[in-house]
Amino acid sequence: MTGALADIRVVEMGQLLAGPFCGQLLGDMGADVIKIEPPGAGDPMRLWGQGDDKVQWEVIGRNKRSVTCNLRVAEGQDLARRLIGKADVLVENFKPGTLEKWDLSPAELHRENPGLIIARMSGYGQDGPYSDRAGFGGIGEAMGGWRYIVGEPDRPPSRMGLSIGDTLCATYGCMGILAALHHRESTGEGQIIDTALYEAVLQVMEGLIPEYDHNGIIRERSGSILPGIAPSNVYQCKDGPFMIGANKDEIFARLARAMGQPELATDERYATHLARGRNQTELDALVNDWTSQHTIEEVDAAMIAHSIPAGRVYRAPDMLADPHFRARDAIVEVETERHGKVKMQNAFPKLSKTPSGIFRPAPAEPGQHNAEVYGELLGIDGAERGRLADSGII
Repeated sequence: MTGALADIRVVEMGQLLAGPFCGQLLGDMGADVIKIEPPGAGDPMRLWGQGDDKVQWEVIGRNKRSVTCNLRVAEGQDLARRLIGKADVLVENFKPGTLEKWDLSPAELHRENPGLIIARMSGYGQDGPYSDRAGFGGIGEAMGGWRYIVGEPDRPPSRMGLSIGDTLCATYGCMGILAALHHRESTGEGQIIDTALYEAVLQVMEGLIPEYDHNGIIRERSGSILPGIAPSNVYQCKDGPFMIGANKDEIFARLARAMGQPELATDERYATHLARGRNQTELDALVNDWTSQHTIEEVDAAMIAHSIPAGRVYRAPDMLADPHFRARDAIVEVETERHGKVKMQNAFPKLSKTPSGIFRPAPAEPGQHNAEVYGELLGIDGAERGRLADSGII
């Protein structure tokens, strides 16, 4: 393993999305991520995704070593405690109180490993009146304000087609881990990072709270637009949709020239940001009337020529065919153990000195690295591993 975190060992506990995505981010940066899975089927993420062959696991399981451990029994808990004692970071996304029930509380773990950083991800956080409630990403999106504002105004709240609540929570958890590692460098102290699904979503809600508090405005669903930000929308060309963002004064003036209607830039209805916001609907109609007379290729060329932020509305095939994606290695082909060569998004962000990457494919089976990890790290020999396996511990 290489990368900025190549000297960091992470134990990942928990299932489904938030904890495993945080582990993926750390692994992409080079950390040695040891994923604890329950004996047998392993993490349910192994069965997630669309199509007959479930390949989502190949992304979220990459750069990890898998060991099995039955955390519901005392011997399994002791095994996990020993493993965590060798780690720099523990990532977990169980319901609050679960670690404590298993005698793996932060206080207990810090007694044995005072430099341990413990990232805890849950629906509502580790304290507060809702902390003992079950929580999924979609609930965090709803309570954090995301779901209410997504969709068309005349329809019920919608979703964006991805588990954004989980991945936001994981990303903030990863950010907290990096900050805690920096703190540990100067103090030697570990600490606890408490991330809640709903609070992670709340963090990206921009002005939603102060707009209500100060102006009494409740944001509503607005479909494909942001109210008052115009023109910035998906417009229809002869052969499909195309995104244009020209809401800044000078950029709008360039768009007006590209449309062959330079007078729009000085029209009092559209000359300023506030005026365009007030007349957003009719302005969008004007832009759409123009784009509908041209192909995507023609509109794209005009936007490039006039230096206007714009882009095609991509699906997966478009991404795979795009030369810019290829030039930046945004998508890479990985030789997986279960499915052969699979294309997936590359590690991100890009670091110039300690580049991230995909250093190992996702483990094909739960416990694939039991011998490697338990043997080398904890000194458990083959006979003892056999006994643990026969007992259902690993």
